[in-house]
This record gives sequence, C-alpha cells and structure tokens, in this order.
Amino acid sequence: MSDDPVEMAVPEAMSAIQETLSELNPEARLADGFEDALVGIGQQFNLYLAVYDVKKAREVLMKRDGMSEDDAQDYLEFNVLGAYVGDNTPIFLLDNLE
Repeated sequence: MSDDPVEMAVPEAMSAIQETLSELNPEARLADGFEDALVGIGQQFNLYLAVYDVKKAREVLMKRDGMSEDDAQDYLEFNVLGAYVGDNTPIFLLDNLE
C-alpha cells in the first residue's frame, strides 16, 4: 500500500461513488474489473448511472492484462462499449471523437 495521499484517496472516492449510486439507483450496472476507471455518476432524466472514463479503462487493460494500447482499445470497443445490458448500462466518457 502506498503512503501517497492521492493514491490512498482514490479507492475511498470510488467507494463513495458506488455507495451513492446504490442509493440513487440500486439497479445501476457496474463494469466488472474497471473499478479504477469509475469517475462518477451520470443522470439521464430520472435515472442515475455509473460513469467510467474510457482512457482509464484502456489503462486498466494495458496494466492488468498486458495489452497494447491498440488491443485494449479494440477490446473496449467490442466487449465493453458495444455491450448493452439494459436501461442501467454504464456510461463511458470518450477521450477523443475521432
């Protein structure tokens, strides 16, 4: 465990996001394995959803699974961004609009 206060605050912030989200929408889906990419809660009309950062999700795949950046992006596009699991599907912030 790091003594860096910023690194120590990240899991605490993610836990707070997950706790608040579960209160606002107990049915909200989370992206398994991408906890480090969870950045907040989004609202769509009266529905609250988990919000993930695509760049951070790509970094998770590169670090955790040893993927290249291109392989991680391909995996995300096909397996994560392209997955619809109902009205409570998480939202992913895009890092570019190419």
